[in-house]
Amino acid sequence: MPLLNTPRLRLEPLDDGHFDALHRLNSDPVVMRHITGRPETPQDTRLMIERVKARWAEFGYSWWAFIKQDGGNLIGTGCIQHLNRDPAGPLETGWRLRQDAWGQGYASEAARHMVGWAFATLQPERICAVCQPDNTPSSTVMERLGMSYTGTGRWYDMDCDRYDITAAEWAASPAKARYDAEA
Repeated sequence: MPLLNTPRLRLEPLDDGHFDALHRLNSDPVVMRHITGRPETPQDTRLMIERVKARWAEFGYSWWAFIKQDGGNLIGTGCIQHLNRDPAGPLETGWRLRQDAWGQGYASEAARHMVGWAFATLQPERICAVCQPDNTPSSTVMERLGMSYTGTGRWYDMDCDRYDITAAEWAASPAKARYDAEA
């Protein structure tokens, strides 16, 4: 399973050892308002970890823990997975961060490395991302990746805006140039 290093983060596949920090993240109602609309229970977090471990085993990609290089604390998580958890769907990237890590560029940094890894390793035609229409911080990260708005639909039982980037668009993007410089 791939470990990814960014200038400030180490991305490691989520596993049982991340439970406590992951549950603190996923039980924050402010963090989760745009993801599930409610804080997670300990059981929800355990089920997420089991689902993630199974996907790593089946697909070779899923959710990573975002660990700060200095201090070793989990500040967020992010993924390459199939949109709406449907293996027939396109690859999707997504992320969530602790509130104290917001606005510091961590989501963009981690997303660049997840998307760069996915295009280099999995070689999909495109990668998408979705967020609720009022989640401007996430849509801003999507735009920084070079993604373009493609419409609104229903994913994960929510109305979401979708952003996509093709392999060719990624290859020509400033985000890829930055990723190459950081890798």
